[in-house]
Order: sequence, then structure tokens, then C-alpha cells
Amino acid sequence: MATVEERVRRRLPVAERRELIVEAAGRLFGERGYDATRLDDIAAAAGVTKPILYRHFASKRDLYLALLERHREDLPSFTEAMPAEGPYRERLLAVLEVWLDYAEAHSYAWKMLFRDTGGGREVHAFRQDVQARAREVLAGTIGVLAGGRIPSRELEPLAELLRSGMASLVLWRIDNPQTPREALVDSIARVWLGLLSSEGGAA
Repeated sequence: MATVEERVRRRLPVAERRELIVEAAGRLFGERGYDATRLDDIAAAAGVTKPILYRHFASKRDLYLALLERHREDLPSFTEAMPAEGPYRERLLAVLEVWLDYAEAHSYAWKMLFRDTGGGREVHAFRQDVQARAREVLAGTIGVLAGGRIPSRELEPLAELLRSGMASLVLWRIDNPQTPREALVDSIARVWLGLLSSEGGAA
């Protein structure tokens, strides 16, 4: 497989070069945080010059926000994996497998959202917006699976409970990679199924 430098020397298409920059930035932002990551480091990790990086992103803030925006736009894709019919457990497992695949491939997003505190007010506000979008997606999923049996006033609080818990679980898995994936899937499914089968939820 060609190295990053070899791929860049081949005059990569604009979209592919941009993707290299995004991948390198996500890794470094996740490892170091906003404040400790320099554009020089990102350019070096991506195998491009700093002027080339600036052709794609005007500033470190723009690059950081682009990563968060990508994650926000990806959120609804998790629920698209859910079958329209079938037992609750099978429908949940389909979503959870896709979600964990994404979390493993984009662990930097969780670090940027929940461990990094740098970047100032605008970046913090964008993090809050991403979390609000996740809460919205989860509330909709709960509502669909519960079939109207959970009062609408409880959907957002329940979504926040699950969002924060599942986010913490991703971070915990990052630090404890030896934990079997199956254990995570079964644990999360147990919580969801308990919610949906409890009084006021779906039987």
C-alpha cells in the first residue's frame, strides 16, 4: 500500500487530499485536543504542505468545526439501519452494530465532543449543537420503538439519559479495548429493552 507521501506526490484529486487532511486532523484533535494541535502538525501528518492545507480550510477552527459537522450529519444514518419490523432485540442490534462500527472508526469524534474543552465559545456552542442533534435522533428512535406508549414529555429526558450513557461507554471502550464488543452490544441492548418493556413503554 502506498504511503501518505507517495499518494500526495501522485497529485491526488482534491477530494482525496481533503480526506487525508480530515483524517489526520481528527486523529490529532482526538489525541491532543484543540489547543495543543497545530496546523503544522496536521499538514505533516496528512503529508501536505501548509499552503495546501489552507486551500481546503481557512483556519484550525474551520477544520475542527468541519469534523464536528460531519459527525452531526452522520447521526441519522445509525437509525437508517433499523429494520421496519421484527422483534425489538433484532431491530436494536442492527442499529447498535452500525453505531459501534462508526464509533470504532471515528473515536476521535467522541474525544472531541466529550473530552476536549478547548476552542473557545463558538466551538463549545457547536459541541452543544451536535449533542442536541444526537438527543433529537435518539428521542425519535425511542418514540418509534415505543409506539406512542411513552409520554412525549419523557422522550427528550430519556434521550439525554441514553445519549450521555452511550457516549460515556464509547469513551470507556477507548480506554478499555480489551472489553469484548459483544458485551457492549448486549449491555446497551439490555438497557434499551428494559426501557421499552417497562411500565409505560412498549411490551
